[in-house]
Amino acid sequence: MALMKYGELNKKRKNIWRNLLLFLAVLGPGIITGSVDNDAGGITTYSIAGAMYGYNLLWTMIPALIVLIVVQEMNARMGIVSGKGLADLIRENAGVKITFFIFVGLLVADIGNTTTEFAGVAGSMQVFDISKYISVPISAVLVWWMVVKGTYKFSERVFLIFSAFLLVYVVAALMGKPHWHEIGQAMIKPGIQYNKEYLAIVIGIIGTTIAPWMQFYMQSAVIEKGLKITDYKYTLWDVIIGSIITVVVAFFIIIACASTLHENGINIAEAKDAAMALKPIAGDLASITFAFGLFIASIFSATILPVATAFYVCEAFGFEAGIDKKWKEAPQFYWLFTFIIIIGAAIILIPNAPLIMITLWSQVANGVLLPVVLVCMILIVNNKEVMGQYVNNRAQNIFGWTTISILIGLTVTLFVTSFL
Repeated sequence: MALMKYGELNKKRKNIWRNLLLFLAVLGPGIITGSVDNDAGGITTYSIAGAMYGYNLLWTMIPALIVLIVVQEMNARMGIVSGKGLADLIRENAGVKITFFIFVGLLVADIGNTTTEFAGVAGSMQVFDISKYISVPISAVLVWWMVVKGTYKFSERVFLIFSAFLLVYVVAALMGKPHWHEIGQAMIKPGIQYNKEYLAIVIGIIGTTIAPWMQFYMQSAVIEKGLKITDYKYTLWDVIIGSIITVVVAFFIIIACASTLHENGINIAEAKDAAMALKPIAGDLASITFAFGLFIASIFSATILPVATAFYVCEAFGFEAGIDKKWKEAPQFYWLFTFIIIIGAAIILIPNAPLIMITLWSQVANGVLLPVVLVCMILIVNNKEVMGQYVNNRAQNIFGWTTISILIGLTVTLFVTSFL
C-alpha cells in the first residue's frame, strides 16, 4: 500500500516537472509581445497619468489586462491552428486590394512608431549626459546586428531578458515611498472625472495596451517557434503571465510618478522629463533606474517593431520572412527591416525634427487601422475553414466582440475629443 502511494506521488512529481519543462520550452511569444506594450510611448502615457492624476487612474489597469489577454489568446490560437501568420490569413480572406491598403498604412505608421522608440533611446541617454548623435547610431547598429546575425532562439532569449529588466520600474516606484492605503482606495473607489483631459488619458492608457502591429508579431512568433495545438494550454499561460507582467510594470510606473511628481505638483510632457524630475525628489538612484527602464523599453521596441513590420509586409505579399532565415533566403525581409531601422534612426538625428507631429500622426494611423485589423482577426478566428473545431465559442465571441467594440469606441472618442 505504502509502495503504491509512493509510486503515485513519484508519478505526480514527474508530471509536474514534465509540465514545467514543457511550459519553459513554449514560454516566449506571450511575454515578449506583452512587454513590448511598455515602449517609449506607453511609458510616457503612464508617466503623464501618474504625474497629472496621482493614483486616480490605477483602475484602468484592470480593463487593460482583460483586453490584452482576450486579443492575444485569439492571436496565439490562430497561429497554432492555422500555421499561418495574420497577414497571410487577411490576404486569403479579404483579398489583395484591401490587404495592400492595410499594409501600406501599417508600414507608414510603424516607421513613425520606430522613430518614437529611437526618440526614447535618445531621451533616456540624455539623463546620463550622452548625446543622441552617439546613443542612437550605436543602438541602431546593435539592433540591426542582433536580428540579422542572430537566430530566433538567440533573439528570443535576449527579448526575455529585456522583458525582465522592465521590472526595474517596481524598484523605482518603491523608492518613491508610495501610500498603499491611497492606492487601495483608488483601485476600489476611483475618483473618475468627466472632462476631456481625463478621458484622453484613459483612452491613451487602454489604447497603448494594444497596437495593430502587435497582433502580427504575436502570431508570427508562435509560428516561428513551431508551436502545435498540443502546446496550446502552455501558450495560454504564456499569454496570461505576459499580460500580467506588462500590466504590473505599467501599474508601478504610474505609482512611481504619482507618489513623487504628482505630490510635488510637477507636470511632464514625456518619459525623459519624469526621469529627470525624480532626481531632486527621490534621489539619483530613482532617476537612473527610471531612465534605464526607458532605455531598455525603447531598444526592445525598436527591435521588435521593425521585425514585426518586415515580417507581416513580406508575408502579406508572399515573400519569405523570418529571423531564422539567412539574408539570401529572405532578402526582402532583411532589406525592409534595415530600411525601417535606418529611417527611424536618421529622423531622430535631424536637428529640430518634428517628433511630436510624427508621434501624433503615427498614433492616428494606428487608431484608424486597429479596428480594421481586429475585425478581420475575429472574423477569421470564427471561420471554420481556417480554424476547424477551434473557432471561438460563445463566451469567447462575447468577450472578443465586446473588447473590439470598446476599443473602436475609444478610438472614435479620442478622434472626436482631439478635434473638439
